[in-house]
Amino acid sequence: MIESACADWRADAMAVIGSSLGGFYATILAERTGCRAVLLNPAVDPARDLAGFIGEQASWHDPQDHFVFRAEDVEALRALTPGAITRPQRYLAIIAKGDEVLDWREMAARYAGARIKLLQGGDHALSDFDHHLPDIVRFLAL
Repeated sequence: MIESACADWRADAMAVIGSSLGGFYATILAERTGCRAVLLNPAVDPARDLAGFIGEQASWHDPQDHFVFRAEDVEALRALTPGAITRPQRYLAIIAKGDEVLDWREMAARYAGARIKLLQGGDHALSDFDHHLPDIVRFLAL
């Protein structure tokens, strides 16, 4: 749906930003369109990481809201997984070594050659996100 929504956009005039699984999706879109991407603690292999969560789950933001995560969803993630990134200069990855969900070493290896801002501490949510906005704005030339 996202790819269809931006099909008429010029790649040199657009960018995507994604966090965690959104970083995975942002990478897919950046590779398919050639646009720039800012990734915040991006998921590297969500099919592997989420395979253990098949079944009924509670939404993180609203534990009263439930959904079913299926084996087909894992396979869909696996099918979407892009190969090695092309033109790493199009990417800025902000990666926290203190991420309690994802391994910073995998993220850094996945985006080798890209501009990487490696934080010594931090967390998965990048609770200090506002401190990184100037770097994001500079990278995107806004």
